[in-house]
Amino acid sequence: MRIYFSCSLTGGRQDQPVYAGMVRHLQDAGHEVLTAHLADPEVMVLDGLLDPLAVYERDTAWIRECEVVIAEVSTPSHGVGFEIAYALGRDKPVFCFYRAGAKVSKMITGNRTPGFEVHAYDDPVHAIRLMDTGLAALQRP
Repeated sequence: MRIYFSCSLTGGRQDQPVYAGMVRHLQDAGHEVLTAHLADPEVMVLDGLLDPLAVYERDTAWIRECEVVIAEVSTPSHGVGFEIAYALGRDKPVFCFYRAGAKVSKMITGNRTPGFEVHAYDDPVHAIRLMDTGLAALQRP
């Protein structure tokens, strides 16, 4: 499955190890993660060299190409919120995951759009189990 993984960059990188574990698990399961580089600890250096227009065009093209968006939303991010809305506007399924206890926008937790799910996780292993459950449901005929 082609997956767009969304996570905070400029909003904060404290959850980067969680992002890396999620992306690694997806890749190990045979999925193509279009944005795997976002889980890299050096992403700010790599993406920081790109022009904002180039990032926008690249990322929106990847969202149009993907089959599902997986977003880690524990850390508030304008970009992640935009990517979620952009995907939903194109009828892409979106799964959001956040650390239990994290303060997440009510625009995310209150959203009842079909194809949109939000799940709190207790630890990274729990996040991966939730992610696998959602992806398995998408793959059922």
